Amino acid sequence: MDALFVGREDSLARMNAAWDRAKGGQPQRVLVEGPPGIGKSALVRQFLRHTPKLLQAEGEETESGLAFGVLEQLCPRGGGWPDPPAAGAALIEVLDEAQGGETPVALVVDDAQWADHPSLQALTFALRRLRADKVLTIVVVRDAADVRLPEGLRRMFTADPAIRVRLEGLDAAELRLLSGELGTGKLTTRAATRLRGHTSGNPLHVQALLEQEGPTLLDALERSDVAPPAPKSFTALVLGRLAACGPEAAELVCAAGVLGMHCTLDEAFAVASGAEASEVVEAGAAPGEAVEAGVVPGGAVAALDQAVRLGLLAEGPGDPLIRFPHPLVHAAVYHQLGPARRAALHRRAAALAGDAEHRLRHLALAASGPDARLATELTALGRQFAVRGAWANASGRLAAAARLSATPQTYEQNRLEAVECGVLAGEVPDVGEVAQEIASFAPSGWRSYLLGRLSLFDLDRAEALLTDAWHRCDPDAEPLLGARIAGQFAALYGSMTRGAEMAEWAQLALRLAPDDTATDMIRYLALTGRAMNGEAPQALAELAARGPLPDPAVADPAQLEELLGRGTLREFAGDATGAVRDLTGVFAHCHARAASFRVVAATGLASAEYRAGHWDDASVHADFALSLAADTDQPHVALYCRMLSALLHAARGDFAKAQAHSHVLAEYARFGHLSPTLWAALAAAHLARARGDAEGVVLALDPLPGLTGRGDLEVPGGLPWTWLLADAWTATGEHQRAGEVLAPYEVRAAQSGHHGALLLAGRSRGILEAARGDQGAAERAFRSAARHAAKTDAPFDRALLHLAYGQFLRRSGKRGKAGDELRRARELLLRLDAGPDLERCGRELAACGLEPGERRPRDAALLTAQELAVARLVVAGLTNRQVARELVISVKTVEYHLGRIYTKFGIDSRTRLAARLEPRAEPEP
Repeated sequence: MDALFVGREDSLARMNAAWDRAKGGQPQRVLVEGPPGIGKSALVRQFLRHTPKLLQAEGEETESGLAFGVLEQLCPRGGGWPDPPAAGAALIEVLDEAQGGETPVALVVDDAQWADHPSLQALTFALRRLRADKVLTIVVVRDAADVRLPEGLRRMFTADPAIRVRLEGLDAAELRLLSGELGTGKLTTRAATRLRGHTSGNPLHVQALLEQEGPTLLDALERSDVAPPAPKSFTALVLGRLAACGPEAAELVCAAGVLGMHCTLDEAFAVASGAEASEVVEAGAAPGEAVEAGVVPGGAVAALDQAVRLGLLAEGPGDPLIRFPHPLVHAAVYHQLGPARRAALHRRAAALAGDAEHRLRHLALAASGPDARLATELTALGRQFAVRGAWANASGRLAAAARLSATPQTYEQNRLEAVECGVLAGEVPDVGEVAQEIASFAPSGWRSYLLGRLSLFDLDRAEALLTDAWHRCDPDAEPLLGARIAGQFAALYGSMTRGAEMAEWAQLALRLAPDDTATDMIRYLALTGRAMNGEAPQALAELAARGPLPDPAVADPAQLEELLGRGTLREFAGDATGAVRDLTGVFAHCHARAASFRVVAATGLASAEYRAGHWDDASVHADFALSLAADTDQPHVALYCRMLSALLHAARGDFAKAQAHSHVLAEYARFGHLSPTLWAALAAAHLARARGDAEGVVLALDPLPGLTGRGDLEVPGGLPWTWLLADAWTATGEHQRAGEVLAPYEVRAAQSGHHGALLLAGRSRGILEAARGDQGAAERAFRSAARHAAKTDAPFDRALLHLAYGQFLRRSGKRGKAGDELRRARELLLRLDAGPDLERCGRELAACGLEPGERRPRDAALLTAQELAVARLVVAGLTNRQVARELVISVKTVEYHLGRIYTKFGIDSRTRLAARLEPRAEPEP
């Protein structure tokens, strides 16, 4: 069991090739897989034996429920992350700090099948954002198909260009080398071939057999009439070595066994030498100190030396931890302890633990059956984690409490809360299986609530289950449960675009338990529901009456939610500029929030920027939201953003990209949910409009009039569709249908006094009346729309109005006035780079006998969305490191993008970049 290594030349060659690519600034990923004892860790050690820049962590079976336990080994100064993306961002910064010079950084996660799920998600998030970094990442697993590995990580390490090293047993020649290294005698080719057949070439088993039998084995292998001796179990070999230890060394090894795969020497010595502490722990007294802090007695060092010589523990220069050389060694030591001794050592570890979490973990491992008192403590700790939003840790503690519960009722309650936290942490891979388990529990409000939460893709069933939960709940006696049911109702009705009910339930949740609704966006839901219901101006007035909200930089979590909601209210009220201001601040200061919050903030900002005409910025933030949603395995939270991307690409003439986004939305719309159906229809309709396909617009939007009774689909200030359909019916000659669609929208726009809605209604009315031949009515409608346009900051809508009015005037023989309108339209469309409508405007100008003018390509159009995001922040004065933190990428990736930007523009400085990038479009009304 000493550190020996032979063979594996092909595997080492492939890994060395990856190392060379990483040295050249191409981040590499290597997967090493194979059964226990096959030599995975030995291969990695051999490969990295001279590597000075090494970040290393290992999964541990007993700590797989400790959220971010593995990542904290890589980021020792971190911790307390709200979710995997935030932890992944911390890992990116660690990798940034470690890079420098020619030598790549090696990042190793051993026994990844036992790593906690949030750590692996964070690792996946970080690695996806490395573009030009000198980083080589090695993940070591027994089987890449292990269900404990996140699907995103599996895809990343099993698809090209990752290197996949699958280890098999050593061949006969390598076994001969191994025997020589061990000094157990020289194997002939015949003997080595028989030994390989006998052990499948497993290095751990071969080494154990050679050391166990010595020359006797060699003789048996040479004789075909004698069966080679069977090796003792690996556990027996480990225990034999443990028995050969002196008492102090044996106790040290056993104490290390209860502390995990690695620990400090003083921790292990304290547990090994401490007096029985169970009475102290149960009495709740402060834990005693076995040794003076930071001082390791000489006896501990001597005991460690003996354990290392016998291959039971390992230590290295500069490594503050002692480790088990192989998981099988740790497993053998731990499981041989027996229930009584194992429990006693865990109680000692609990008495010496520095915090409640580790104390309770050891006490739970020491428990041999139900323990009501311990279960109560674990429940309380789990709920504390839940209040802080540490869902993964909460789930683990509540699951432990369930195992130790003394009654079926407490078991089911703890299990229900554990599952809820697991859902919020994204750690419930099989929702159907969990739902089936919960369905077997006794009827209760919690049971119905959680089944409803698990059924949100079946809206009718979810509504029925949440209704049952509410009937079973007494909100006065159970405010926490009441708040969570109300919060889920708010989310449910939001997905159904029923704004009034969304706001009502969200406000109820806030009244019942404002700090514990199991969602970090309940205040946002309350405000957004009112916006969807057409009450944005009233909600803004009420929000202002409560006093000014602080700057986002100093806002607490609740205030940041309200600022997010206020930005949405302002957009619905027609104040796109104010919305951009609010949402820019929220987006810039929400890095510590959960990924879902950041996706919503980026989406809201992109939406406001789209309305305000800041299309480049909208594209950047939409791309960020889509990327973050995909990287956290929740693409459904960014469907609205996908629709925005489709609208942007369609308006700019990039029909292929618009079609790709539209196709994804159509797939989600197949489930029949209202919001995806609306967004898919809008994406397809805007694409058809940009292409000049009126029939396509009708086909895309035709289902929507029949859905208006199911939700708030036509609220002035929302993303309108009525004008699109009315214009399409007009273009196809269906004037009566156009009027029937348009009239109700005109009434709603007039009742609300919303200038943006009145602009759109007047424009469509002017187009319809012109098509009917009523020039007077058309002129009045266009002029009315123009008056409202002067009070809006929606440049695309204004541009389309000027274009339509100019077309009408030209066809009325008023070429001079038509030219004025068309030139205004062209100026706005140029700033937006709205290609299809610019072409239409050019044709109209030419028909007026006017020169359309040259269309100069925007410099920003040369850049990808990521390059544009980097360029914008650099021009704003941020350093490369600040840009990296803002975009959650590495500094090397920023440098890579900046280099490409300079090459595309033919420049070499930040100053020249600022001069090349056009300022934000701020068209005048």
